[in-house]
This record gives sequence, structure tokens and C-alpha cells, in this order.
Amino acid sequence: MTQKDLLYMEDAIKHEDNFITICDYYAKIIEDKSLKAFISNEGKKHSKLKQKLLNVLEDILNE
Repeated sequence: MTQKDLLYMEDAIKHEDNFITICDYYAKIIEDKSLKAFISNEGKKHSKLKQKLLNVLEDILNE
């Protein structure tokens, strides 16, 4: 993996982390139950995606 690829992965992980933080914040303050559930679900999806990206990086480092 090139340095450019690593920087891309780092940015992608940071973007996912930021999106998760935003979803968590709004899921706490929104009163509409269906919207709250939707936002919470999106945060969970992006948490899984972030973990997948971290796993890829870990696999690369362990090679």
C-alpha cells in the first residue's frame, strides 16, 4: 500500500468517525422516534464500516 493509499484510508476513517459523532449527537436530541431510529441505525452502519477500514489497515500492518 502506498503512502497516498494510507493517507486516503486515514481520511476515510476520520470521516466515518466524524459522521458517527454527528449521528450520536442528533440521535440523542431528536424527539421524533422514527427519525431517531433512522439516524441511530446510520451511525451503527458507519461504525461497522469504520471497523472494516481499521481491520484492513491492521491486516496490512500484519503482513
